[in-house]
Amino acid sequence: MKIAGIYSFNNGKKFVQSKFKSEIKELKTAINEIDANLFKTKESKEKTMPGKILYSPVGLNKAFKDTLSPLGWKNVKEQCQYSNKFYVDGYKRPAKKKIYPYRDMDFAKNKLGVEVQFGKYSFMVYNVCAKMTIFKNLGHIIAGVEIVPVKELAEQMSTGVSYFEQFVWDLEQRGTSNIDIPVMIIGISA
Repeated sequence: MKIAGIYSFNNGKKFVQSKFKSEIKELKTAINEIDANLFKTKESKEKTMPGKILYSPVGLNKAFKDTLSPLGWKNVKEQCQYSNKFYVDGYKRPAKKKIYPYRDMDFAKNKLGVEVQFGKYSFMVYNVCAKMTIFKNLGHIIAGVEIVPVKELAEQMSTGVSYFEQFVWDLEQRGTSNIDIPVMIIGISA
């Protein structure tokens, strides 16, 4: 794979490149080492492209894990403790089996968080505008990198996969807030 685009959210490119030189070098090397064609294995069952062979998001995510984990990049999980104090009028959650909810970040190393996202645009926006802020507040990271496909790659995946160009437009229209952390968005192609 190769890097096709970089977008700086909240001064993310400058901050990440200055504070995390070796980590960025590892991420760039990992991206270049992954042969996307090995993961063009998903047969489409969609009406608009039946039988077409597409890139597998599951396979690509596993390739990132297999490439980054040996370098010390770790998945970070944070258990969620949900409160009952906001229910109204005496409502109580039904007593069923215990729920152990969590949030997780794909990878983190030396306070740099990384999400690899081949899903809907809402997940990309959630990662950068909510999850990364939460993980900063919990002390896991101080900056982030979001790795997403560019349009050319997304068109060779299932319908509905968002892409770099759309994501950048959304972030440009949203602007930044005082709670946003620096995030470098990397658009990748096959």
